[in-house]
Amino acid sequence: MSLDLLRSKLENCPSCALFNFRKTTRSLTHRYDKVLQECGLRGTQFTILALVTMMDKPTIGHLAKNLGMDRTTLTRNLKPLLKANFVECKPGMDRRRREVTLTENGAAVLAKAIPLWKQAQQEFIEYLGPERFDALLDELRVSAKFGR
Repeated sequence: MSLDLLRSKLENCPSCALFNFRKTTRSLTHRYDKVLQECGLRGTQFTILALVTMMDKPTIGHLAKNLGMDRTTLTRNLKPLLKANFVECKPGMDRRRREVTLTENGAAVLAKAIPLWKQAQQEFIEYLGPERFDALLDELRVSAKFGR
């Protein structure tokens, strides 16, 4: 197939949902990472620590589901948090499931990260405007269910 024909088939690619979601995700991740670097966390790590705290001893499977990740990806993302002693994974009640808990070190770094996260969050809300931000969140919640 010629390059020109391939290009013609890709003419709508800039309006591709995946292309735009990925581009936006990279941009937001970069901004949140930049703000959170002061406490040594990345945005993805903050999200995991926050969800572990909010869910109170979730199993790896339940945590992965709530993060929209598969268990393997979550396990890989937990490794640096385990190494830094921010979380622990212990057998649950039935021993087949592992529960993730926040450690004292994790609570301390999360306490430092929360004001930084709020700063990044507020900057994004101000950038979009509160109404557009709320509308975007509504659309993202619906969109997150696509393909699952």
